[in-house]
Amino acid sequence: VMGKPMDVIADTLFTYTKKGKQRNALREACENYENEYLREHGGLLYPEVVETWEKLKKEGYHLYIVSNCQAGYVEAFLEFFRIPWGKPSCLIEDIECYGNNFLQKDENIKLMAERNKLTKACYVGDIQSDYDATAKAGFPFIHATYGFGKINVPVPEIHKFSDLPDVVKEVLS
Repeated sequence: VMGKPMDVIADTLFTYTKKGKQRNALREACENYENEYLREHGGLLYPEVVETWEKLKKEGYHLYIVSNCQAGYVEAFLEFFRIPWGKPSCLIEDIECYGNNFLQKDENIKLMAERNKLTKACYVGDIQSDYDATAKAGFPFIHATYGFGKINVPVPEIHKFSDLPDVVKEVLS
């Protein structure tokens, strides 16, 4: 169920509850707990994530996060790791997620591009649905091979996060 919107995860995991108010209440309680837990305890970052983001930023790239997660999840993650976000001067300039607007990932990728007036962009993901959404949105895709899945077509790859600057240069040149 990794990488899917929270309502789809709830429908998969909470089949013993009726769809509707009961399942929504359970999903919302889980989302709130997860956000609180993440804000307090954090999680594991892949090696060199922040350093790689800093390198990309210094090289003039603009960094954004688009996710299928619930509202507040990305913010909690960034706050725990003290990663500045939300303005052009920050490491992560903008974020968008399914939980904010209930749009599918391809629509959120397009929304992010429109909102930030992006003419060139690429998306880094690790599962087939990331690739599918990126292709539907009309952008190039980079596969993080160390993640959760495989991609069914040949695409540029990174084998560790620190590979990203070189691959981004190739993809966007």
